Amino acid sequence: MNKAVILVIDDEVQIRKLLEITLESNDYVVNQAVNAKEGMVMAANHPPDLIILDLGLPDEDGHSVLKMLREWYTNPIIILSVQSSEEDIIKALDNGANDYLVKPFRTGELLARIRSAIRAANTEDLSPQLNFNELQIDLSARTVKKKGDLVKLTATEYHLLSLFAKNEGKALTHHYLLREVWGPGFIGQSQYLRVFIAQLRKKIEDDPNRPEYIITESGIGYRFINKE
Repeated sequence: MNKAVILVIDDEVQIRKLLEITLESNDYVVNQAVNAKEGMVMAANHPPDLIILDLGLPDEDGHSVLKMLREWYTNPIIILSVQSSEEDIIKALDNGANDYLVKPFRTGELLARIRSAIRAANTEDLSPQLNFNELQIDLSARTVKKKGDLVKLTATEYHLLSLFAKNEGKALTHHYLLREVWGPGFIGQSQYLRVFIAQLRKKIEDDPNRPEYIITESGIGYRFINKE
């Protein structure tokens, strides 16, 4: 059984009820807050394993709540919102959200995102050897193998892949990747990222034109997933 505790911060009664039924039927413990103030107090007094946060709260802008939570809360936060613009999604991800789903949402997809976020959070301090099906990444030795064979990567390609691997399942924005790999001065240089993503896909994907590890999030960035 999961028994992970999830805090839902959302003012919509119907959404809270749907989430309560869905999550509890999948063995999660659900706590609910109807506004930002209540949610912040609950998160501080009993930090949950994951927070589901709505951006359209009645007493505080959800982006502000996210930033305040990220001053101390380190577990995953998934945004669930009717706000569907790329600007809102990118802003939330850059401010520390682990994922972003737009209402109305598919419960199966939400559950998959929750599992991925909790799994990644629970494995951050474990072995430096990361296994993703046919792909093995040894963070201590700085080596990558596919089906047992060594994959030769440049320093930049390795940096990019290791960043993806350590954030498995999380949507990473163009700005975040450019800042982390190339530095703040390259945030507007998306062509750098496209070139290196293409190179990386050629080396780790079975079919670079149909990637199974590095998935494009249109207009947002990329997501690394453990292919089945």
